[in-house]
Amino acid sequence: MHTNSWTADELPNLTGRTVVITGAGRGLGLIAARELAQAGARVVPAVRDTDKARRAVADLPGTFDIRPLDVSDLTSVRAFADSWSGDIDILINNAGVMDIPAARTADGLDLQTATNYTGPFLLTTLLLRHITDRVVHVTSELHKQGRIDLDDLDWRTRKHNGMQAYQASKLAVVLFSLELQRRLTATGSPVRSVLASPGIARTSLAAQSRSNVINRFTFLTNAPERGALSLLYAATQDVPGNAYVGPDGVGGFRGSPALRKPGRAGLDPALAGRLWDATADLVGAGAR
Repeated sequence: MHTNSWTADELPNLTGRTVVITGAGRGLGLIAARELAQAGARVVPAVRDTDKARRAVADLPGTFDIRPLDVSDLTSVRAFADSWSGDIDILINNAGVMDIPAARTADGLDLQTATNYTGPFLLTTLLLRHITDRVVHVTSELHKQGRIDLDDLDWRTRKHNGMQAYQASKLAVVLFSLELQRRLTATGSPVRSVLASPGIARTSLAAQSRSNVINRFTFLTNAPERGALSLLYAATQDVPGNAYVGPDGVGGFRGSPALRKPGRAGLDPALAGRLWDATADLVGAGAR
């Protein structure tokens, strides 16, 4: 389905709606926060550095409720969820890192996997009772090169490879959406789980990665403003459960948001179910 070069000018009136966006202090998350607030939403940037986020939104129109959250820290995730009251219309799991050196979190988890997948998994499952409309999971076209090792999700026995860990984490996000939507549908919930890929957006995400060289080739990439459109479309338009929104150009690298398909591995319901259980075991209580 082509969206005829949809733009942020076509956002609906979001007055009265609450949107939580992780990692909204910069990059695509900040752009999405700005546009959603301008459309009338109460936007809750959930960020590690609250002072930086306050400076980033200081001159922007709209309502922002900045709250502390480090999605890689399970204690921080649980504290955020425990402190929440009221509805969340839209949760956008945007925070992420790419191809970083091996490191462990305070919980002993692989930092990249925790930031991109296990933390957002726990956050979503804990907040689900508050969510009224949808969860948007930000993934990457590189999920198509990912491989899930259910026996070593956390890179304890394998030799760590930053790019492979990134690809696996983004495939895990795709599978998480699939299983989450299955569970929502099974319970008759109206909440939707939706995927968004910004394509290759020229942000600082890959700054420390060898893959950052791609940002020099503007004809292959999306400007950040355009990359954020996939998030905005997935968050506000009438798309089906487990829809995959990404750029309409060749390879999904650049272009305007359109409904596309994830890679074949991301459509395996049996793997998605086993991954859910393995992840719940990894992050502990409250994630079932």
